[in-house]
Amino acid sequence: MKFMKLGSNPDTFQGDGNEVSIVASELVSDITVRIGTAKFYLHKFPLLSKCARFQKLIPTTGDENIDIHIHDIPGGAKAFEICAKFCYGMIVTLNAYNVIAARCAAEYLEMNETVDKGNLIYKIDVFLSSSIFRSWKDSIIVLGTTKAHLPWAEDLKLVSHCIDSVASKASIDVSKVEWSYTYNRKKLPTENGNDSPWNGVKQQQLVPKDWWIEDLTDLDIDAYKQVITAIKAKGMVAKDVIGEAIKAYTYKKLPSLSKVSMIHGDAKVRAMLVTITCLLPSEKGSVSCSFLLKLLKATNLLKCGEMCRKELMKRIARQLEEASVSDLLIPTVDGDTTVYDIDLILSIVEEFVRQDCKNAQKHNGGEVNDHVSAPSASMITVAKIVDGYLAEVAKDPNIPVYKFFSLAETVSGNSRPVHDGLYCAIDMYLKEHPGLGKSDKKRLCALMDCKKLSPDACAHAVQNERLPLRIVVQVLYHEQTRASAAATIRADSIGIGSYESSRSGATTNTEDEWDGVMAVEDLSLSKTTKLDKCDTAGTDAEKNHGGNKAANGRVKGGVTPKKALRKMMSSKGQAGERSSSDSSDSAILPSQEHPKRTPARSTTKSAAA
Repeated sequence: MKFMKLGSNPDTFQGDGNEVSIVASELVSDITVRIGTAKFYLHKFPLLSKCARFQKLIPTTGDENIDIHIHDIPGGAKAFEICAKFCYGMIVTLNAYNVIAARCAAEYLEMNETVDKGNLIYKIDVFLSSSIFRSWKDSIIVLGTTKAHLPWAEDLKLVSHCIDSVASKASIDVSKVEWSYTYNRKKLPTENGNDSPWNGVKQQQLVPKDWWIEDLTDLDIDAYKQVITAIKAKGMVAKDVIGEAIKAYTYKKLPSLSKVSMIHGDAKVRAMLVTITCLLPSEKGSVSCSFLLKLLKATNLLKCGEMCRKELMKRIARQLEEASVSDLLIPTVDGDTTVYDIDLILSIVEEFVRQDCKNAQKHNGGEVNDHVSAPSASMITVAKIVDGYLAEVAKDPNIPVYKFFSLAETVSGNSRPVHDGLYCAIDMYLKEHPGLGKSDKKRLCALMDCKKLSPDACAHAVQNERLPLRIVVQVLYHEQTRASAAATIRADSIGIGSYESSRSGATTNTEDEWDGVMAVEDLSLSKTTKLDKCDTAGTDAEKNHGGNKAANGRVKGGVTPKKALRKMMSSKGQAGERSSSDSSDSAILPSQEHPKRTPARSTTKSAAA
């Protein structure tokens, strides 16, 4: 820390412990200066020789003791004592902690060059410009002390000088940083001393681009706002570094932000959150989506205002694909029966969809048809996040179906290449809301596209008692169609391979052809295994007796939707939801629509031979 000593005479100020200071001298004190509860028994001449203000207050005639009351001197009694000692020529030490107070008090007492050359104001200004403002840490300390001396520090441009000093140093090229700074983050290998010499010469230590972040966290929010604004105005620091600085400052001042459910505060905390939100760089990705969501949680709980809330929601929507499900679980405020604020997330997702559509229009140079254009990668990612969020909030028995449905349909169906996540969310909702009506069940399940369910999801769905019968029939049909189509393609490919082999003049190996046909049969068998799981009716004796017939049936074409439906109707015909009202809505598929298995060409040619 930089410091400056003024004067050469020994300090003879003596205090009695009751805020009374007396100058030890042979001369009797002839002036008493009262500042608040403090009293100073001084002499007129030293004060008149340096302070123009005392020249106005002390009469030129008369030898009586003068009693002067000063109530508004900046810095109070401590700052006045520094000025008084300077008048006596006593040793005074100025540093970053007291220099602003002394400078403001000297201005109040009018200790300028017109009264005496080399007066206190001049000496302090030289000390500030030549020493304090050249030091990184001293500049920060001095800036922190200016708040206690407003508006004097502001009027004397001390605040602006401090801010410019700090912002200029933070914006300088890292190769020119030669002063000490606080840095407790994960350091580069060269900073940890692990770098090896190159060609026998030790490489220069690298200064991280965010070297200045931690030192600024000691500032109050008003000073911090001014510094960050100045750094932004200079335009030399990357936006992500500024975002990281704001994040570090927020966690330093509001450590409970990481556990938002425990955060509490008054108007001061609310004002800080609003200021932090306003300071965030406007560029996408300058701060993480997780941090933005934590801010939103805090502002939502502390009711920081609608403008702050909307600004955060807009920023979150721009990078929603970076969010996690746990980040989106924002608790509701008092008075709501639900656990999580699903309306808030719905608004964010709607804003994301609007922004994504605008970006698509700009990219394509015109209007975009949602039914034709492929979804963006971010839209697909957000759809997965929404499905995961729905699966979590579905566990809340107080979530109404219309809110669940509204959020689910906000993301279009073609944004979900696979509907497994949506299926899991719907199934969880049906499980936690057993009293849901038939029409609401059908409406929810209509959000799913059975063609986009994976084999595992299909296997689960066909055995799911909570789903309407019509949905189960659709799943069975599409799964059987997929299995049969795969078997047909495989059989055709084997046939083509055998045909090409015969044309090459090679000897036909009937065992290899038989193995190829068996591979097709095995494929058909494996594809229909999950569908067979839904058939739990039947005894062990029937299974043992008809094992060969069942295998032959799978080879020829697998389990048809009609067969699976008959088994389900016989075993589940008494279920409440899968009664006559549901089954009447389910279209029984005609037999001519069943995919037929095409025999392998190689088998046909062998038979012909």
